[in-house]
Amino acid sequence: MTNFLVAANPRGGEGHRFAAADPAAVDDAAGRLRAAHRRWAARSVEERSTFLARWRNALDERRGEIVAALIEDTGRALLSEAEVDGALRRIDYWCGAATSVLAERSVGMSATVPSVRFEHRLVPFELVGVVAPWNFPLLLMLIDAVPALAAGCAVLCKPSEHTPRFVEPLMDAVAAEPEIAAVFDCVRGGADTGAAVAGVADAVCFTGSVATGRKVGARAGARLIPAFLELGGKDPLVVLADADVETAAAIALRGSVLATGQACQSIERVYVHETLYAPFVEAIVAAASAVTLNTQQVDRGHLGPFIHPGQADLVEAQLAEAVAGGATLHCGGLQRRNGGAWCAPAVLTGVHHDMRLFAEETFGPVVPVMAFASDDEAVRLANDSEFGLSAAVLGAEEHALAVARRLCAGAVSVNDAGLTTQVGDVEKDSFGVSGVGRSRMGTSGLVRFLRRQALLVQTGPAAPLDAFREVARPRP
Repeated sequence: MTNFLVAANPRGGEGHRFAAADPAAVDDAAGRLRAAHRRWAARSVEERSTFLARWRNALDERRGEIVAALIEDTGRALLSEAEVDGALRRIDYWCGAATSVLAERSVGMSATVPSVRFEHRLVPFELVGVVAPWNFPLLLMLIDAVPALAAGCAVLCKPSEHTPRFVEPLMDAVAAEPEIAAVFDCVRGGADTGAAVAGVADAVCFTGSVATGRKVGARAGARLIPAFLELGGKDPLVVLADADVETAAAIALRGSVLATGQACQSIERVYVHETLYAPFVEAIVAAASAVTLNTQQVDRGHLGPFIHPGQADLVEAQLAEAVAGGATLHCGGLQRRNGGAWCAPAVLTGVHHDMRLFAEETFGPVVPVMAFASDDEAVRLANDSEFGLSAAVLGAEEHALAVARRLCAGAVSVNDAGLTTQVGDVEKDSFGVSGVGRSRMGTSGLVRFLRRQALLVQTGPAAPLDAFREVARPRP
């Protein structure tokens, strides 16, 4: 019996009903992809890049359909267009970069056994599983899938059950390029489908919450396969005494509320030097109060709705708990209309680290602001978290860099916020519970899908067994 799921409409109204792939369907998809893998992996990187470029053009031809589906999935227009453009740029990047990355050839003579010549080969995983999130459903799926394809792997994706609509136009573009269609597929469904994908792949990529990431990691660990986990964040922003207040407030606001705060690298904690605290709060409250919501039209306003309905409940609970605990809410808060949920940027003061607002990921447009008296205190506060995805520091450049070097985060933006969303060619690792596995950025984004095989050639005489025969000899 086919199991059907319904994805909510984030702007309210009728949801989207779709069939969920059961484990048998996942097994069938995996079998088809594995059967095609050998031919794909045997192609040169230049050939694979040619087919990827053709697929990129097929995606571009269907750009309008994909954008329209993403708008339905996410309830926002401009970011849906930007997401498609970003995905196209990622394909362009790997079509250009894959050749140089895979051209490296390591040969030589062993330093420990001089008669042994070695040669390294890079061997792709046969099947990579990608379990993608709902906040940027297309981009964060292809950010893993494209380099895996470029490396020579077949790829099986499971998009979020909350954003399934874009898959149909995406797969229409895939069907337009048969060589890609043979080694790339998507299966839609819920947690069971995602678990099935992780159960058939040779390596798995997951982007999402820490709680689900632990489950994916445990399943991968039980099967002894690699897991590349990009998990949550609780990113701090530190405003030093030598920062410009107006600039700092503008950066903090954008970094906190862009995409309705539904991004892993959103700023979720703001620490401001006590000498700037009062003017900073005044500036960011004024700026936040001017932010508009797209409640009336999808293409009007700064912020869209919550994509996942449950996320609005979580944000509302964190705000209520903070206010009950003594925090002051200067502006913003939840707005529910016609079955959808929006949140105007919420700026809070009087907050502290015992609140869930500081301990747990919020994933909403919430800006809690605290004062600090010294760089040491700022570093202590910023590092007081189990997360370590990214961070930001604002101030005079050398001063900001000195503080940035002390932060426990995989990437630290200096005099900006969220630069990892713009800079895709610089590697970074996740600290703390924010993830494990090699970086999806830079060359490691592709190399992580390759295993290094060593071919060892004995150029001298092979040692006989007698070389290892025990004989009586004086002991020291």
